[in-house]
Amino acid sequence: MNNPMPGYDRREFLSKVGQGVGLAALASPVVSSLFNELSAATKRVEHLTPLAAAGDEDFWFDIQQSFSITRGIVNLNNGGVSPSPRLVTEAFVRYTWQQEDVTAYTMWQILEPQSETIRAGLAEVFGCDREEIAITRNASEGLEIALFGLDLKPGDEVLTTTQDYPRMLTTLRQREQREGIVLKMIKIPIPPNDLSEITEAFEKAITPTTRVILICHMINITGQLLPVKEICELGRSKGIQVIVDGAHSFAHTDFQWKDLGCDYYATSLHKWMFAPKGTGMLFVKKENIEKLWALMAADKTQATNIRKFEEIGTHSAAMRLAIGEALLYHRGLGAKRKEERLRYLRNYWVNNLKGYSNVRFHTSMDRDQSCGIANIEIVGVDPVAIGGYLMGTHKIFTTPIIHDEFKGIRITPSVYTTIQELDRFCEVMASISAHGVPKS
Repeated sequence: MNNPMPGYDRREFLSKVGQGVGLAALASPVVSSLFNELSAATKRVEHLTPLAAAGDEDFWFDIQQSFSITRGIVNLNNGGVSPSPRLVTEAFVRYTWQQEDVTAYTMWQILEPQSETIRAGLAEVFGCDREEIAITRNASEGLEIALFGLDLKPGDEVLTTTQDYPRMLTTLRQREQREGIVLKMIKIPIPPNDLSEITEAFEKAITPTTRVILICHMINITGQLLPVKEICELGRSKGIQVIVDGAHSFAHTDFQWKDLGCDYYATSLHKWMFAPKGTGMLFVKKENIEKLWALMAADKTQATNIRKFEEIGTHSAAMRLAIGEALLYHRGLGAKRKEERLRYLRNYWVNNLKGYSNVRFHTSMDRDQSCGIANIEIVGVDPVAIGGYLMGTHKIFTTPIIHDEFKGIRITPSVYTTIQELDRFCEVMASISAHGVPKS
């Protein structure tokens, strides 16, 4: 499902993808040409397994050219927000110009209704019913819809970890202050020896008043994958609803809803899906839609309608529609092929630095526990100073992480990252390991 099969020609592939994704922008000669380039590149590696294709640098050179990015800065912070491939940007610009013509009519009567094909495309990738997908602006919005929308009473407990995303913890603390719910946080190993350690930590922390579990699918500061399916099964057995923060896992690792079994799932599409900035997705299990309050009020006639979570007032249709081209790019590249390349890049730089005695990794390299993100510490050297030196002197953009339980640098390459750029990063980090950060 996620990779074009041997023998696919462009027309057949478009037919398959077009069942769930709007392809109007392919009418543009520029976008059509860009897709042809992607199609030709993937055809050359279709005989390879995704794992074998991960190291085919000729193929990934073509993929690197599909992004219009500067090479003056080595961007190793793709976990925050990612550049879009030119195919997506061209479509976004085209839709933007289109909605400027008789805007109130064009945007609301012509373009906005087409977002239903985007909903169907997202549902197809996630493996759920299209009536369970709301198109949002980011993971935070989707998660706040779920966290604020659940009916909870004073004393009801929400269980999560100390490594959860700060904005979500702030959301729960506001409910704690305002309504008297209880936020309970547990520590998990950094990294664990086995995923069962995380499941056991959650199971031990559950009490008779636990009503909700909030869990990251992939922790943003370390790249640690959590045993979501096991925790969802645990929650279901005890009548506890599970909300999954999928900001870093969707379109990063190859999975579908059946692999999780969660009640709610929210993600940003401008990270690993490479969609326009300010796009996201919320999954709400169908039987939960009526029970979940919308973040912005919706009419009672929408009580069971997933679209009630999209009532945010006037918004651009262009961003939503260009998600279609991001889905097209994702499917054309191949979800599993993409996952294996991201893991290959992570392993490349990690293997180059793991031999240094003062280097520590706060991410497990086990395939089941991580993919393209890893957190590295040079013991005794301030991560903020490292990040400043990398960017200030070498124009290598990274993410320093200072957490109560650990500190390090988060490194997130993407499919457009070159091996030469990673070599440059490793060379500077090796020097810091040996000599520290040079005095300015």
